Amino acid sequence: MIHTVVKRDGRIVGFNREKIAAAIRKAMLTTDAGEDDVLVYKIVDRIEFRGKEQSTVEEIQDMVEMELMASPRKEVAKSYIAYRDKRSIARKAKTREMFLEIVEAKSNDITRENANMNADTPAGMMMKFASETTKPFVDDYLLAEETLWAVRGNYLHIHDKDYYPTKSLTCIQHPLDKILENGFEAGHGESRPTKRIETASFMACISMETVQNEMHGGQAIPAFDFYLAPYVRRSFIEEVKTIEELTGFDLKHLYDIEIEDYLYQDLDLLQGDERLRQHAINRTINRVHQSMEAFIHNMNTIHSRGGNQVVFSSINYGTDTSAEGRCIIRELLQSTYEGVGKGSTAIFPIQIWKKKRGVSYLPSDRNYDLYQFACKVAARRFFPNFVNLDATFNQHEKWNENDPKRYQYEVATMGCRTRVFENRFGEKTSIARGNLSFSTINIVRLAIECMGEDDKSRRIELFFSKLDELLEITAKQLCNRYNFQKTALAKQFPLLMSALWSGCESLKPNDTIERVINQGTLGIGFIGLAECLIALIGKHHGESEEAQELGLRIVTYMRDRVNEFSERYQHNFSVLATPAEGLSGKFTRIDRKKYGEIPGVTDKEYYTNSNHIPVYYKCSPKHKAEIEAPYHDLTRGGHIFYIEIDGDATHNPQAIMDIVDLMDKNNIGYCSVNHNRNRCMKCGYEDAQQELDKCPRCGNDNIDKLQRITGYLVGTTERWNKAKLAELNDRVIHK
Repeated sequence: MIHTVVKRDGRIVGFNREKIAAAIRKAMLTTDAGEDDVLVYKIVDRIEFRGKEQSTVEEIQDMVEMELMASPRKEVAKSYIAYRDKRSIARKAKTREMFLEIVEAKSNDITRENANMNADTPAGMMMKFASETTKPFVDDYLLAEETLWAVRGNYLHIHDKDYYPTKSLTCIQHPLDKILENGFEAGHGESRPTKRIETASFMACISMETVQNEMHGGQAIPAFDFYLAPYVRRSFIEEVKTIEELTGFDLKHLYDIEIEDYLYQDLDLLQGDERLRQHAINRTINRVHQSMEAFIHNMNTIHSRGGNQVVFSSINYGTDTSAEGRCIIRELLQSTYEGVGKGSTAIFPIQIWKKKRGVSYLPSDRNYDLYQFACKVAARRFFPNFVNLDATFNQHEKWNENDPKRYQYEVATMGCRTRVFENRFGEKTSIARGNLSFSTINIVRLAIECMGEDDKSRRIELFFSKLDELLEITAKQLCNRYNFQKTALAKQFPLLMSALWSGCESLKPNDTIERVINQGTLGIGFIGLAECLIALIGKHHGESEEAQELGLRIVTYMRDRVNEFSERYQHNFSVLATPAEGLSGKFTRIDRKKYGEIPGVTDKEYYTNSNHIPVYYKCSPKHKAEIEAPYHDLTRGGHIFYIEIDGDATHNPQAIMDIVDLMDKNNIGYCSVNHNRNRCMKCGYEDAQQELDKCPRCGNDNIDKLQRITGYLVGTTERWNKAKLAELNDRVIHK
């Protein structure tokens, strides 16, 4: 006997016999003979008593068809089947419309969900078809009922939900030294251990490109300078050996000669060993420079994920003070400054300079000259961004300036902002670790629901009660996804789980990844702190001390609950200042549809990213730094600090250094600087004019502004969704 019914959206409701009766009557009314209540309830009785205790809507409808076909009223069965088919087509119409928009390459929030993916190409279309059809499967079969309620209620967003069934992880910081020293197998071939700088730079590309196909997030190298430095010396020795072959001289004494720095020098005034040594240095510099050019070029052209998207890549560097490490840094920066192709700014890799007192920040530091150069490059090319190793939460008790492998104890970040460092289950490090998955809470929605409470203290108390409930749901959802991910076999991730992930060397191909996966992190993110505060007390944290106090109280509460979840579930939970791209508009659109336009809350196309002061709010860089800085210690899953500067930054690297100074003074973890940069979409010409309508090089009028979207650059704003374009138009200069 039927007691409950499983609806198509997964909800379980009580059995209602009158709904079946009404459907049969409706079918009867379309026939000449009309209604027959006796037959109607005879069929309803048979279905109710013969059905399973918990039946699905489809099972019940199948039984109705069978009973009608077995009755004298077969014409009613035909009418019922036709009606059922029409309803099925109507339910599929929305999917059909969505698919047609992809087919027709329309610009909308679906096709522009990821600005770094071209959804107009055949491969891009296939990605979107797969993505949009996989998400309903996840809803129907992989999410718990309370999670589905939170997602459909616009309270929670599960990032990379389309990749959920694949069991893939989000991101990783590559231990590139293992790849370079040992080689690896990928696809139908294998690589040998690396011997020279050209191969090392290429293998860095291949490592990230290969694993990008095994994961749904980004790829990063945590110590690019340290990893590639040994191959500078090996290349130098090769050049000395070449001279030996040409001259017949025995120059073995030059192989390990001390080199203060790899700097180009004219040979005309040099003689003897000094001339030969410098010739080898000059040749080595040229090779390193070409290798860095090739690395940048490859990271902007090698496609992954079905040939549709370049690798979402990042590299961290700046603290290797050896002559070889400095050579890598210098030539990488020089290649970045010169640009790719016809001189355009490289979108990838996202470059991150590691700022460290005693190493690269003060005039007395060994790498200070390279830090100055990095600021000059950032003033022209947006990159590098800057991570602050001196921030209290980024320091490591084992870091020692005399340790040749001190990079193991330096925090590294993904370009978008994801941070992995603390670890309850192993070494505190960024290397060979990454995020497993993350989900974002719509704290604005919770605040809107509390606006009806007139008493401020009760309103805020109600908000925290709602936040607490949603945090519990989110933590359970992440644990459920973790439990699903850990059942994956090592062979499903051929490179990741054979050479890169922490502890993977203990795994055999048919082992599950359960015993190593806990080295990663689970992130609970949030969006729209500014709008949340406006909904609760009428002002955001950039304009009100009271709002700032409440904002810190909210995020501190999240941090404290996340620490509790880490103990309760025995995972590395962390709070993430979510890098929302498509999400910033999705949450807002749904909330505005339900609650209307609330001034300062839902009256824009987007919610403000994470804990940032709204982009439209005019304030000084100093004020912005002082307000946003305290949130960085609370959001150890990842954060970023932005400053918008005016004019042509190319001739003002001091402006970049001033922003990095703000990091140092305010205990900020990670930052980047935005400024004006025009780009000709035909020839790649770039400049910083305020208004450029026509390219001075080729005359083309298709000019785009190169802009940062959520930590990374996008080659054209044509791929931005409506919400992020609206945010871009609202951005003001901080001065």
